[in-house]
Amino acid sequence: MGYPMARNLLRAGHEVAVWSNTIAKARDLADAEKGKFCATPKEAAGNADVLFVCVGDTQMARDVILGSGGIIEGVRPGSVVVDCSTIAVSESRRIGQALKAKGVDFLDAPVTGSTPGAESGNLTFMIGGDPTAFDRVRPLLDALGKKIYFCGAAGMGLQAKLTQNLILSNILMAFNEGMVLATKGGLDPKLMLEILDNSAAKSGLINYKAPFVLERDFTTNFSVKWMEKDIGLMLERGQELGVPLLLTALSRQLFQTAIAAGHGDEDICSTIKVLENVAGVEVVSKK
Repeated sequence: MGYPMARNLLRAGHEVAVWSNTIAKARDLADAEKGKFCATPKEAAGNADVLFVCVGDTQMARDVILGSGGIIEGVRPGSVVVDCSTIAVSESRRIGQALKAKGVDFLDAPVTGSTPGAESGNLTFMIGGDPTAFDRVRPLLDALGKKIYFCGAAGMGLQAKLTQNLILSNILMAFNEGMVLATKGGLDPKLMLEILDNSAAKSGLINYKAPFVLERDFTTNFSVKWMEKDIGLMLERGQELGVPLLLTALSRQLFQTAIAAGHGDEDICSTIKVLENVAGVEVVSKK
């Protein structure tokens, strides 16, 4: 997702220095869109007043921001680091404190919208941190997203993102069970979807994902393995706050089963295959 986000900033007319764990991607983007290629996060930080970070997990974020050759070694006092990754709330706050000691502001700014949202510049941002720093970067966000929510103090953007993904992942598991049950019982999946769409069970997630399931198209927009990672963060946060997350714990087991079955790199809607295999039925559109 970081590639199209950086590209959208470039196409909006901003000067952008780019770095990626995949060096070829950063070179290609810099060449194609007239950006500045950087060999390390440290180098990118030395060329920027505002830094956007988008990586896969908590350890990656810590390495890129605080590690050897990381942002903290090159960033200038007065700059703002905006972390768009979905990582642990507690660790994000520690990263922010380390940057603050260097005179650098930090915003946790996880996004939702998956790859299509990143490509089209229609991401939704949930942001936590200092409101003055948020006001500084707000104009840059217009090139990246259409819905920008300032959620409060440090970590609150991540709290919102994890809550959203908690609900989403559990809705997906309910969809899987319901559609497999209906199909195994002889009901046309298309008819079942029409009924859902005209009932209290109507869901934007179902409306978006169901056609891909019926067409057996599991091309990745948001992978099983990354959602499983997010569910782990939800459970960790629940433990920190003393909130039992019973359904979410079971959903994680189902996501882990899908990964064990070889679906980790597929889209999250491919999790339905686990139950289909158990039930001996396939939820597919009847031509």
